[in-house]
Amino acid sequence: MKEYDKFKQYLINVKKSSSNTVESYMRDIAQYSDYCAAEKTDILSADNGVLRGYLEYLTAIGKSDATKTRVTASVRCFYRFLIAEGTLKSNPADGIKLQRTEKKLPGILDSNEIVLLLSQPDGTDYKSIRDKAMLELLYATGIKVSELTELTVSNVNLQIGILHLHNGERERIVPMYPAAVKTVAAYLVNVRPAIVIDENEDRLFTNMNGKPLSRQGFWKIIKHYAEKAGIKKDITPHTLRHSFAAHLLENGAQLKDIKEMLGHSDISSTQIYAQLIKSKYTAAYAKFHPMAK
Repeated sequence: MKEYDKFKQYLINVKKSSSNTVESYMRDIAQYSDYCAAEKTDILSADNGVLRGYLEYLTAIGKSDATKTRVTASVRCFYRFLIAEGTLKSNPADGIKLQRTEKKLPGILDSNEIVLLLSQPDGTDYKSIRDKAMLELLYATGIKVSELTELTVSNVNLQIGILHLHNGERERIVPMYPAAVKTVAAYLVNVRPAIVIDENEDRLFTNMNGKPLSRQGFWKIIKHYAEKAGIKKDITPHTLRHSFAAHLLENGAQLKDIKEMLGHSDISSTQIYAQLIKSKYTAAYAKFHPMAK
């Protein structure tokens, strides 16, 4: 359907959405379209009742409130686009209230756990050198794992110690601390030329066969080193990103500067780290202040 293709281009070129966001929107809309077809209608003709029925169906098959909220937002955005294009006159998603979901504070590692985790890849073999460079770079810059796996060699300037990142028309520059520069340099000089044979492959990090590294592949890597370090906390691919932001804030960095380094379009996304630090100190106060007991 041409409307799908036009909406996808709108997300990419106008909203400057990330590839993961675009994929999520399009998947939600495709699944809703399939439901509409099963109900003997189509997504352009579906009314408010059809959408409510779909949300009830999602509840019946055990989908969470967060999933239903995301689906509603995706469908509403699609219909708003169609109205702006003149394809529809009203939005079938109007009147459907989004479920308020409590935003869970992200899990982070403390500074000792970070040092312990980053010290785990301690071998001189190719894999250990590559893994250490990836972990150091993630904590040094706070980039997403999806950004890490898409980094190209040209994104890294080791002479001045920065990453230069692009997302559509938006770009950002993130500094790297010296230890990260050193480990990435060691990887670039000693490892990458040996494992990346394809001259057309410009990704900075690949798997050990010189092919693109998936997010799932990296998740297995970080889980392995967390277990090796004896860290009991639940580690996700975003843990180092969250820790990067929280530690900067804890040590006096301004929220607006952290926002720019993380690439957030809105500071409200960054403010969760302020809540995290406040929660940490409130808990410490309640536990250790003699008059708080």
